[in-house]
Amino acid sequence: MKKLKIFQSDPFDYHSIVDALKGCCALFYSFEPPHDHSTYDEYIGEVEVRAAHNVLEACAQTDTIEKVVFTSSATAIIWGHHENDQNSASMLLDERHWSDINVCRKFKLWHALSKTLAEKTAWALAMDRGVNMVSVNAGLLMGPDLTIKNPYLKGAAEMYEDGVFVTVDLDFLVEAHICVYEQISTYGRYLCFNHIINQTEDAVKLANILSPLPSSPQSMESDTRIIQERISNKKLNKLMVECQPQINGKSRGMLMKVST
Repeated sequence: MKKLKIFQSDPFDYHSIVDALKGCCALFYSFEPPHDHSTYDEYIGEVEVRAAHNVLEACAQTDTIEKVVFTSSATAIIWGHHENDQNSASMLLDERHWSDINVCRKFKLWHALSKTLAEKTAWALAMDRGVNMVSVNAGLLMGPDLTIKNPYLKGAAEMYEDGVFVTVDLDFLVEAHICVYEQISTYGRYLCFNHIINQTEDAVKLANILSPLPSSPQSMESDTRIIQERISNKKLNKLMVECQPQINGKSRGMLMKVST
């Protein structure tokens, strides 16, 4: 705690971000909407895109920054492939795929739209300015703060039926961030999850976490299907097998959690 420094940075104020980054060799970046506007909508999407733009531009102007670990979401990968590919039922999604922006707008999937546009903005700037960036596209984060209002859950039934409803535990997510930062050879995007909800038992467990039920619906108890997985985190799993992360106490990285 003696080494912890807190900076008040406005995502709309480029200079405040530059000031906060001085002397840092790494940035772990994530975005959360403000508490007084916690529901994702078009406005929050615009805020998130602008924040990503300003932060990456600031990184490009900071000579000491060696790597940016950009926290994105699996929702920037999984949406809209049915509409684009007749063979989508057999398609295995991974970090090479992007959610369809038009589909996200059509069905008001604002979380997916925001994450997709913000990440694309970050990648465009990183490539243009020569910033070494990797992204971690995380599944639904499981934790004590998880509620049914979590914007990731918009379209949960469709994710479940499509075999792409993935979750991640906090410890696994943290370890993934450390691995992609410490390994020099990391590149591009890494789809991050350690559990997939593809059978009734798992769906009922999650439903009870979000909104406890007196008893499981009879229709769910009789459903013994196991939905075929259509999503892969093979790239990250290979990295984490090879990686033995050790946190270097001398590293001068920065964790930036951006809200307005």
